[in-house]
Amino acid sequence: MVSVRGRAARHSFGGDDHIYVELDEEMNLSANFKVMAITSTIGDRGIDGVIDICPANASYQVRFDPDAIEPRQLLAELESIEAEVGDGTGFDLRTTVVEVPVLYNDPWTRETLMRFRSHHQNPDGTDLEYAARINGFDSVEGFVAAHSGSPWFTSMVGFVAGLPFLFQMVPRERQLEVPKYLTPRTDTPRQTIGHGGCFGCVYSVRGAGGYQMFGITPAPIYDPTQTHPDFEDFLVFFKPGYIAKFEPIDRDGYDELTAQVEAREFRFKQAPVEFSLGGFLADPDGYNRGLMEALDGS
Repeated sequence: MVSVRGRAARHSFGGDDHIYVELDEEMNLSANFKVMAITSTIGDRGIDGVIDICPANASYQVRFDPDAIEPRQLLAELESIEAEVGDGTGFDLRTTVVEVPVLYNDPWTRETLMRFRSHHQNPDGTDLEYAARINGFDSVEGFVAAHSGSPWFTSMVGFVAGLPFLFQMVPRERQLEVPKYLTPRTDTPRQTIGHGGCFGCVYSVRGAGGYQMFGITPAPIYDPTQTHPDFEDFLVFFKPGYIAKFEPIDRDGYDELTAQVEAREFRFKQAPVEFSLGGFLADPDGYNRGLMEALDGS
């Protein structure tokens, strides 16, 4: 077994055609990046019999054809890859940094959250006001500046189709944390910017949810029709490992971008990058500035 931060990885078989690997019981950037490094290496190896590779926050799962590769043989291959990757600090992940425009404190999420105040820890205020207060900010503006001031790493995509889980790329003592609603809502607007625990997200479809609601983006992230320009190859925009930067916009900016979306003319501002966990851990703020420079130069 391979150790992650002193803990042995745990492997288990799921039926005849899946292997599930848990690398850590704690969800953090280091554990998640190790997942990305391992699953990327598995994909690059082109192992005969591997059908699908699914990375998650601190674990991954591989689906395979047992007639093409013997399960114990695949397990040994995975353990070899895990040992090769080590703690992940020497691995460079080929990925994309993308700007996500956000109208914070928008009228649609605000109307929704006010309908569900009985489900909330702070029934007399908004989600943003509550999040700002419990994170020690004097104002909503200060909280929004912290929320949009650093990039977010896509740790996994799922729960519902196309929904990215996002982990803030700052030292742990600066991470924004907000509990989920006391009781889940039965309604959340599509493309809501949400936050629960230490994770951010973008709700890809309208539906139930329990994360705090901070704003909304006009940018589509899930297009089953694949008629938007950014969805020519796949119906889900975000991929595990994508790095998102929230960019505050005003109502005029929101309306302008919405018109572009409706005309099928909107394109995400994005740039290809290589992300190094070792480089980030050595100088988080400096590394983030470099990522933003790559985005600004796109």
